[in-house]
Order: sequence, then C-alpha cells, then structure tokens
Amino acid sequence: MGWISRKDLELMGFASLGENVLISDKASIYNCQCIDIGSHVRIDDFSVLSAGSGGIRFGNYIHIAVHCSVIGAGTVTFSDYSGLSSRVAIYSSNDDYSGRAMTNPMVPAEYKNVTHRPVFLGRHAIVGSGSIVLPGVTLEEGVAVGAPVL
Repeated sequence: MGWISRKDLELMGFASLGENVLISDKASIYNCQCIDIGSHVRIDDFSVLSAGSGGIRFGNYIHIAVHCSVIGAGTVTFSDYSGLSSRVAIYSSNDDYSGRAMTNPMVPAEYKNVTHRPVFLGRHAIVGSGSIVLPGVTLEEGVAVGAPVL
C-alpha cells in the first residue's frame, strides 16, 4: 500500500491536518476543505471520504480500513480511538425512498427530498465489517457494532 506524502496531503487543502497521518494513494477524497484530520490517523485502500457542508471530523488514533465510505452533507465525527473495519458505509444524508420524491444526484433538487443528520462515533467506538451506519446515529463511548450474520 502506498501512502500520500505529507507534502501532497498539505497541498490537498484539508481544514486541519495532524501528525502521522497515513492516507492510501488509492483512497478517494472529496471536499478536503470540509475535513479535519487529527494525529495518528490511517485511511486504507479504496476508502471514499465525501464530505458535504457539515464536514468530517477525525480525532486522534483512528483507523479506517479498506473499502469504507463516509458520505453525506451532515457532520460525521470520529472521536479518539474510534474506527471502522473493512466495507463499512457511513451515511449522513439519505434520499426519500417513499415514492413521493425522486432520487439520484443528477436529479434537480426541487424533485428530491434529501435529509441530512449528524453521525457521531464516541471514543473507542468500533464498527464491524460490512455494517451500515445511517444518518442520525450516535455510537456512545466504547460501543461495538457489527453486521448481522446470516
């Protein structure tokens, strides 16, 4: 796994950037100006960070494993020592699937009904492989969640 150099990370324009930040050169990051990254943060291959106006806030000592996504306009907060296992998806925005509105990012806003709510991971909270975290979820300190096994 190759890492983006410190110099290149600084050029990307993050809102803040701590020490010892390791981001894979295979990760995709959108709207860096809305992303705060603390120290000792690692983001692995094929992860996607797409920050909306609420931003993404990473504390310290955080690991985001391969194939994770953090997407939406609501604020997503990762407190110190929290983390995501592989293939976790966190959404802070949600389309209306009731049939009363359209979905799709290419549809004009007046035909959609997208809601945005913050997502919060407390200190030492972990999210297990394959889990999905929806808008408005708060995982308190020390909480561990995982996807159901079928």
